[in-house]
Amino acid sequence: MTTTLITGANKGLGYETARRLIEAGHTVWMGARDEVRGREAAETLGGQFVQLDVTSDSSVEAAAKTVAAAGGLDVLINNAGIPGPQAAPEDLTAADAEAVYGTNVVGIVRTVHHFLPILRGSDAATVVNVTSGLGSFHSVHDPERIESTVVMPLYTSSKSAVTMLTVQYAKAFPELRINAADPGYTATDFNGRQGTQTVSEGTDAIVELATRGGTGPTGTFIDRSGTASF
Repeated sequence: MTTTLITGANKGLGYETARRLIEAGHTVWMGARDEVRGREAAETLGGQFVQLDVTSDSSVEAAAKTVAAAGGLDVLINNAGIPGPQAAPEDLTAADAEAVYGTNVVGIVRTVHHFLPILRGSDAATVVNVTSGLGSFHSVHDPERIESTVVMPLYTSSKSAVTMLTVQYAKAFPELRINAADPGYTATDFNGRQGTQTVSEGTDAIVELATRGGTGPTGTFIDRSGTASF
């Protein structure tokens, strides 16, 4: 049986990904900062809760020890992320940048660091990084795509970093399958439910990468339609 850990799994894309993977037969660890909400989400879906705050070394280290003691890990889904402040670009501060990058980028580095030794014990080791078309140079320059209408310097650049982290990790750890998924413009709390896709459609690419059984290409970037442009 495949064991999967999802960060930021108590709502939105993380919650729906957990639901679909549990339905597909995975044992799913649902990571969340808030213990009450995390436990409630896990109990509702039949997952296993683990307290996990990607901005905290001690939290991630403790979560890794819990998962390792329970038998190991096959799939790590780095889903946790924040949009940052809804402020004019000229009002963004270094502290704002540190907060966004601390969760969206440094959080992935921290989580990979602590869970990599556990993943290496699996013969189907997989990492899925949830990125965004908003971090794609191609998409933000295409006037026919909604990404070209968005100005969010911190969030968008953090997702560019996530996509590049994916490529670099794939090169560094060729024995793992490490890929990035763009959910697309999905109706979640993250965007005030303004997205045009359902939350199920938004998890298509994530679930696709998480259910390949450690096979297929590595270092790629996909959306629900297939290969996406960097």
